[in-house]
Amino acid sequence: MSLDSAARAGSAVERFSVHEARRRLEDERGARLIQLQATGEASGGAPVADDLRMVIEQALKDIDAAFARLQEGAYGICQGCGRPIPVERLEILPYARCCVPCQQRAG
Repeated sequence: MSLDSAARAGSAVERFSVHEARRRLEDERGARLIQLQATGEASGGAPVADDLRMVIEQALKDIDAAFARLQEGAYGICQGCGRPIPVERLEILPYARCCVPCQQRAG
């Protein structure tokens, strides 16, 4: 991580504490695991349930990746532009990899 990235990461951490980020990620993981269990119980082999299960499994992978970024000190930094992800976005989507403009450009 460059000095500039480290400075930006520091400001993101000030705005969104590591403890708060970890708590939000744990809450999100718990909710997704409950959803995954519910889809398994209610699916009956329906294609929609299979699609939903895939979306939930991807969210769980994204949450694990966010935990890794938190461990590395890169949590809250956009992987597209390197700027801090606004706290408001992280409150809504704690495992966000990118800021909204970079996410929109990525498609």
